[in-house]
Amino acid sequence: MIYLKLIISFFQIGLFSIGGGYAALPLIQNQVVELNKWMTMTEYTDMITISGMCPGPIAINASTFVGMQVGGMPGAIAATFGCVLPSSIIVLLLGYLYRKFRNLQLVQGILNGLRPAVTALIASAGISILILTFWGNKGITLKPSDLNIISLFLFAISLYVIRKYKANPIYVMFGSGLLGLIIYAVQRVL
Repeated sequence: MIYLKLIISFFQIGLFSIGGGYAALPLIQNQVVELNKWMTMTEYTDMITISGMCPGPIAINASTFVGMQVGGMPGAIAATFGCVLPSSIIVLLLGYLYRKFRNLQLVQGILNGLRPAVTALIASAGISILILTFWGNKGITLKPSDLNIISLFLFAISLYVIRKYKANPIYVMFGSGLLGLIIYAVQRVL
């Protein structure tokens, strides 16, 4: 019975938490603390802290954590399943609709309109990461001392290797990380 209750509670959370994992936090609090009394507010706060520190989406981490607290490993599986089920159903439905109507001119127009926006969002995220890597939290400044020369060097070498030799980006990232580790270790010793 508790497993079914976990699935239903986290299904509701997964269905109505539009806007990402942090948007789900009030819904999780309502289900876990107020309605079902599975945790106290202090335990809930601790759970959110742990869920935020773990890799992966916070709502999934929180559902797994709550399920584990309430019903052990089967509870963790039930709560996680309940949380991901709504988005899985929606994605499958959208995939079906896309395959069925992809040749319609209206659908093609919508997708053609979305491509530049998606490209802009990805480029914006990339530029933000680049600025953070080269200049830190200060943002772009004209002072040469604010520029992280090591990061710029690693970026330039990585870009050159990828463009010139068509190297696998995974290998380039691994090599860049290893080279960066060596450079920073040598820098600390000196």
